[in-house]
Amino acid sequence: MFDPHSVPADPLATSALAARGLEYRRVDPADEPALQAWVQAETRGFHHARPEAPELRRALQVSRQRNVRGVYDPTAHDPQVPVATVDGWPSGLSVPGGRSVDAWAVSSVTVSPTHRRRGIARALLEAQLRYAKAAGAALARLTVTEATIYGRYGFGPAASAATVHVDRRRAHWIGPESPGRVQFVEPADLIGKAPAIARRAVARTPGEIDRWPGLLERHFGLVDPGSADARALRVARYDDAAGQAQGFVAFRVVRAPDEPGALECDVFVAATDDAERELWRFLVEQDFVTEARVRLRSVDEPLPWLLEDPRAVSLHEISDHLWLRVLDPVAALSARDYGTAGTLTLEIADPLGHAEGTFVLDVSGDGHAEVRRTGDARPDAANGARPEARHDARADAASRHPSSGRRSRAQAAHGLRIDARDLASIYLGGTRPSVLARAGRLAELAPGSLAVADRLFHAPRTPHLSIWF
Repeated sequence: MFDPHSVPADPLATSALAARGLEYRRVDPADEPALQAWVQAETRGFHHARPEAPELRRALQVSRQRNVRGVYDPTAHDPQVPVATVDGWPSGLSVPGGRSVDAWAVSSVTVSPTHRRRGIARALLEAQLRYAKAAGAALARLTVTEATIYGRYGFGPAASAATVHVDRRRAHWIGPESPGRVQFVEPADLIGKAPAIARRAVARTPGEIDRWPGLLERHFGLVDPGSADARALRVARYDDAAGQAQGFVAFRVVRAPDEPGALECDVFVAATDDAERELWRFLVEQDFVTEARVRLRSVDEPLPWLLEDPRAVSLHEISDHLWLRVLDPVAALSARDYGTAGTLTLEIADPLGHAEGTFVLDVSGDGHAEVRRTGDARPDAANGARPEARHDARADAASRHPSSGRRSRAQAAHGLRIDARDLASIYLGGTRPSVLARAGRLAELAPGSLAVADRLFHAPRTPHLSIWF
């Protein structure tokens, strides 16, 4: 297991910021005052209220598990409070085919408005990419508040999310009956089972990431159970016909006295299709409620097809929620499954150099891929591809499909000329290569290449990330 605390300070970021009179340093997780000052600066950066004691304790606990960095101004009013923050940690990313790829999460990126235009954000983010490569990550990822910042570092939007609004008065259910049941549970009773349910749910959807310790406790209001927000929270669990817990929701109903309310749900976890349908039904059939609002849902929800009037459902606040950054094309492209057999050459441009090069993607009939950088003697020779990815893409596919009819690489005529950030956008299947070509973002190397690329990168399930990080 990679220890995020083991990464030494990045010398390029240190020297670049020192030239501007700033100090870049790691925050020691054992240094309580320094970590508290970092948390307060990060909270201020996102315009959140100063955390009360229970939330501060939770934030400190989470921060201790990560690679926490701050930028300090020795001339500031309080030089112990950083003027910029960032943290990162290794975590799996779900990809098409139900597998996971090693990725590096970047979070808590803030720069004080008193210190803009000093190259701080660039130093922080480029250092995070180097930390990710040192950790052996195939990709970096983040969720963003500002969509104009991260493309310059090679990130591209890879999965969208939306708030689903449901007009309760028009929501007549016509979906199939489920053999299971939904029942109310107390958060403290569910927290023991919730991580395993969440892991199964994450595995079925490309774009989801591993949950970290403490996240579900926060979602269930267990960080500060006596607070008004926690006491207003209700939790329901779906059990299948065998009594196995397969999903849960956490929600509240907000309303004026003696008036119908609006249901607000921020936590919706389903490990099976039955669980997904029945939890939706539970939410939209609440009495004394005029509307349900469920946040961070897929832009491809099945809900409209489960109601007599699909116009009862509308999508709001649609955003490019998950951004990815390809660092190791061999490991990243080998990790996912593909929509069809075929061969495609990718000429990748990367101003920062991490993913630069020409790569051949060779997919067998079972959807597994061999990937090699041109000039490598073997498909698995480049860039430290993960052993499990090499096995999945080469030995496993060959043993199960010895007659897959793979074309020789000398005949591989189809290809794309693509930027690293646009490769990130097509990687999970959320954006078709042909759409980016229509926007002038990529080019065919030979006629018919876009059609091949669209089929290859197709994913049977729309990518989606249901949390912030």
